[in-house]
Amino acid sequence: MQKRFFKIHTLAVVLLGSALALSACKKATVKEVNSNSYDVMRVLAPESLQEQIKVSDVIGQEMSDTLRAAGQIDFNEQALTRIGASVTGRVTQIQASLGQVVNKGDTLALINSSELSGSQLAYLKARSERELHRRNLGRAQTLFDADVISAAELQRRENEYEIASAETRAAQDQLRVLGVSAQSIERLANTGAIDSVASVVATIKGVVVERKIAAGQVVQPSDVLFAVADLSRVWAVAQVPEQQVGQVKVGQSVTIEVPALGNEKLQGKLIYVGQTVNPETRTVLVRTELDNKGGRLKPSMLASMLIESAPVKRLVVPITAVVRQDDADYVFVQEPENYFRLTPVKLAAEQNGQRVVLEGLKPGTRIVSDGAFHLNNHRNLAEMESGS
Repeated sequence: MQKRFFKIHTLAVVLLGSALALSACKKATVKEVNSNSYDVMRVLAPESLQEQIKVSDVIGQEMSDTLRAAGQIDFNEQALTRIGASVTGRVTQIQASLGQVVNKGDTLALINSSELSGSQLAYLKARSERELHRRNLGRAQTLFDADVISAAELQRRENEYEIASAETRAAQDQLRVLGVSAQSIERLANTGAIDSVASVVATIKGVVVERKIAAGQVVQPSDVLFAVADLSRVWAVAQVPEQQVGQVKVGQSVTIEVPALGNEKLQGKLIYVGQTVNPETRTVLVRTELDNKGGRLKPSMLASMLIESAPVKRLVVPITAVVRQDDADYVFVQEPENYFRLTPVKLAAEQNGQRVVLEGLKPGTRIVSDGAFHLNNHRNLAEMESGS
């Protein structure tokens, strides 16, 4: 029984020793493999590349974020006028068509109006009454001087003349309200010829952009018949989401891209930021003004507005330092003895040859700022040769 126990004990000791030896052998093998493994993210810059790469510190720089807002070209509302008839009447002639360039004072349409002729007749009657009372006052003054009539009678004649004069002025003002010029009123007073035709005239120089009139149509002063716009300067308007409206203010520089012009970039400054939020779109209206003397910009053209926010100091790297690989951004960080490590980073979009660092680098870190492409090619070649 003791011999059997001794054999079992001896066998256990042998097995335990074998296991320990095998474990030590495995550890030695793993250690050897690790010591011989190749770090694919680390590369030694050979002398042939050292002249092609440039190393510099990661530094902070004043940068502005760019907000892109959808918008369109619009009329300059300060140079847009809507024109209607000054009298009630029937359209007899239309002299302006849509898209026509007109000058200030040009006749756009003619209207036959009984209201106009009635006001002219009232003016002529008021003038006649005033002239009659003027003569009566002259005779009364002569009689008063001859002590024929009393002072009360003279005063009554003066009052009648003043009333007639006031009625004449009122009739004249009514003609002006109806659009009759001072020259036409003077001609009416001199000739007594009543003209029932009223003209619809352009109040500014510009382009007829709207026409709502037809021959024979009965119109009233409240009707808009034409819209004339000066298109030498136009507005670009955009809608900024309310979450980002804090980034914009009057005076900021903006860039306008118009797809119809091949996304040509037009420069301007914000002249207006809305004070209210559109409850349906949750956006705020912003506006800039653009020169359009060439007439290339047309109202309602689609446009994008790129708004630069106030500059803020941020870490940046030049685009020549960035290596794009596997849909990710990397830079080479310098290590001792001419070694460089390919380090993943998160970067913002490119602005003027720079990219803002969002994650992965600290101020003062030494990176390859130029020639990173060549260094990465060398790293890829070394990786292929190592069989990794």
